[in-house]
Amino acid sequence: MQYTYSIPGFKGALPASKVYQDCVFEILSNKWLDLQHDGVVLSLNGKMAFSTGSYMANPLFFPGGSIGNLAVNGAVNNLAMCGAVAKYISLCFIIEEGLSPYVFKQVLLSIKDAAFSAGVTIVTGDTKVVEKGSCNGLYINTTGIGYVHTRAAIDYKRIQTGDVLVVSGTPGMHGVAMLCANGEDGGKGVMQSDTAPLHEMVFRLLDVFGNDVKYLRDPTGGGIASVLNETAELTNLCFAVDEEHIPIAEEIRNACDSLGIDPLYTENAGILMAVVKKESAAACVALMRNCAGGEKAAIIGEVLTASSGEVIMRSLQEELV
Repeated sequence: MQYTYSIPGFKGALPASKVYQDCVFEILSNKWLDLQHDGVVLSLNGKMAFSTGSYMANPLFFPGGSIGNLAVNGAVNNLAMCGAVAKYISLCFIIEEGLSPYVFKQVLLSIKDAAFSAGVTIVTGDTKVVEKGSCNGLYINTTGIGYVHTRAAIDYKRIQTGDVLVVSGTPGMHGVAMLCANGEDGGKGVMQSDTAPLHEMVFRLLDVFGNDVKYLRDPTGGGIASVLNETAELTNLCFAVDEEHIPIAEEIRNACDSLGIDPLYTENAGILMAVVKKESAAACVALMRNCAGGEKAAIIGEVLTASSGEVIMRSLQEELV
């Protein structure tokens, strides 16, 4: 028999206990989840980081990933931007009535693979079912906690004149992949999402350069331009960006032209923006290029003296707005 999820609590279709036993606990089984409790007690010593995020994807599966690995990688990367490596993750599902358990299992399998790749353990979670039409099949929230690198000092207040702006990869890849997967480009091409964990790259940077790495952000919603604008506003400094140095892949540029969008304002799910000390910038880029996903890393600009909180494109001398 083909079951689907229904309200309330799966009654009338697949019972909640069976959902957990056959899906969640079977696929994600570990000593914490197997307790089947509302929460979990963990041993954490030393400085820790904590972050949460919610994720949606239409479609749920897309070239290069799924809502499952997007949610896990998002939690890992949020912590990585704090200079931390994720240790434990919670997992909360908002499931639309009628979602196929087969689809849910495939999402869980992608979550399991992503968690294994990132070295994190899912230790607690929750599930709610909402009325049909209330969400696009499935929403996921992940909350992560992890250990902060002993040499991390990630703080926008440390950014100063002369610091250098670095990106680890091509802007806009995830956003373009999602639009293409929805057929927004008229079916002209297939783009791969860049969803990936960034903790290994960040820890390698911190191992070598320590507090020369002053600030980190991952350009998810709003893209690299939004991250630059937000950081400039926080510091009240002027960020000068060299347009020709931004490593926008030709296929991304062409797709954005076709879609009528700006790649700099289009989201990523597997790159970072860093503000680093000038003396270490070139070496930071070289290290990134030797990391998975960092092959296109580049210096894209610098921090100027002007106390304006603006971002300017030096080739065009216009503010990003």
